Amino acid sequence: MKLAISKYVWFDGKFVTYEKAHVPITTHAIHYGTSIFEGIRAYWNGKNLNIFRLNDHIKRFRRSGQFYSISLNYTDDQIFDAAINLCKKNKIRRSCYIRPFYFVGQYGINLHVTPSAPTHAAMFAFPFGDLFNKNGISAGISSWRKFSDLSAPTLAKMGGNYLNSILATQECKRNGYDEAIMLDINGNVSEAPGENVFIVKNNTLITPPLSSSALEGITRDSVMTLADELGYSTIEKEITRSQIYLADEVFLTGTAAEIIPIINIDGQKVGDGRTGNITKQILDSYNKAAMGTDQNHQDWITPVY
Repeated sequence: MKLAISKYVWFDGKFVTYEKAHVPITTHAIHYGTSIFEGIRAYWNGKNLNIFRLNDHIKRFRRSGQFYSISLNYTDDQIFDAAINLCKKNKIRRSCYIRPFYFVGQYGINLHVTPSAPTHAAMFAFPFGDLFNKNGISAGISSWRKFSDLSAPTLAKMGGNYLNSILATQECKRNGYDEAIMLDINGNVSEAPGENVFIVKNNTLITPPLSSSALEGITRDSVMTLADELGYSTIEKEITRSQIYLADEVFLTGTAAEIIPIINIDGQKVGDGRTGNITKQILDSYNKAAMGTDQNHQDWITPVY
């Protein structure tokens, strides 16, 4: 995926051109994956650019580093301002994706990372539309299991954690699927490589609990709120492989993916093989909230201009 990176990026508290943002080849994060990141969407509605759930992303951004004693040497307000000013500096007037991250810098080959280890923080943006076909995608159950919270914190958006997701993605693409569904170490549904999983059964939403090694997704939280407002309850409980095959509807949620219907799993139709009615309703509600036209969720958006 080739990206049109913003001309200006935020790097260690300053705006510089993309070409001037460099790190040494001895950077610890390059060797050991000691980086923390977020993915944030901003939506252009024709009048303003609205950053979606910025404060919630910043909270998770900081919390992820705490698992690994990786320091974010900027306040939440500074990260908040950096995101807004990044969009302004680049005069962005189209929907985009914002990627803030921080990482361990020059630290030799020392694995004893402490809060005093040198870190750097950066942020860039790029225009972004649909990650997947909104009309529905195919998925395959991966042979690669989602790693357990007993091995590493599954609640952390940490660079090294996503090697597991890369393996599952490579496998599903080789097998001709659009996306993978990963099971946890107990054989229950966990999540997709970059998204949370929901199924609909008898007009009730079911999503794996965080104890199934699922990330505490911000879009996941948004969907549960919106579903409740539409009159649908959500249950967090374990989902077996058999249950996902028999679901009435299945969809994924994530910042990059947004809300994506799965209409085929392992070559079998989900429901009637089309986007389900409840999925459509939730997607419509999500789009209104993200675009800033839902008056009930103005607290979810941060206008740039």
